Amino acid sequence: MSDYSPVELLELFQRAQNQFTDRVDAVEPDRWEDQALPGWTVSDLVAHLVSEQLWVPPLMAGEPYAEGRFPDGTSDLLGADPLLGWESAADAALSAFAEDEGLVRTVHLSRGPTPSAEYIVEMTTDLTVHAWDLAHATGGDTELDGELVTAALVYAERLPEDGVPGLFDPPLDVSAAAPPQLRLLARFGRKPV
Repeated sequence: MSDYSPVELLELFQRAQNQFTDRVDAVEPDRWEDQALPGWTVSDLVAHLVSEQLWVPPLMAGEPYAEGRFPDGTSDLLGADPLLGWESAADAALSAFAEDEGLVRTVHLSRGPTPSAEYIVEMTTDLTVHAWDLAHATGGDTELDGELVTAALVYAERLPEDGVPGLFDPPLDVSAAAPPQLRLLARFGRKPV
């Protein structure tokens, strides 16, 4: 993605991880089973992001995507301490992206070969949108980092107009003059209440 240098991409990814970490750390003990998204509890949402982070090291090492490589159960992914489970997976992902020449490689995702620079932008966008989901579900801080919103919008605007079935919710109509965060959330089917 030519809009950002490899150093900038890595910095944005780390900021997105930190933003999500703050939201995970703020989850009250009695909120983990609250609904975060249709069919997903707060625990499920955090486990989804843990799983996404776990995939980064093997993919960046050139290994192909393979079903069943990691557990898919929420409790298996989070363990006894969800914050620790998240931070451990996030640290390993950041280290993998930060390796020499890491952001000029090709990774082999389930959809096929993808430039690692595109992959990190997708991961940054996913973290940014899900940070809002997590905060919204738990009564946390729903204001997102403006630079992350801008970077995620660059990615979002390249998606098909009707969304990506099975991956992203269909977009909602919103004015082009709406604030960037509102446009980003609408692009991924989120409607702030």
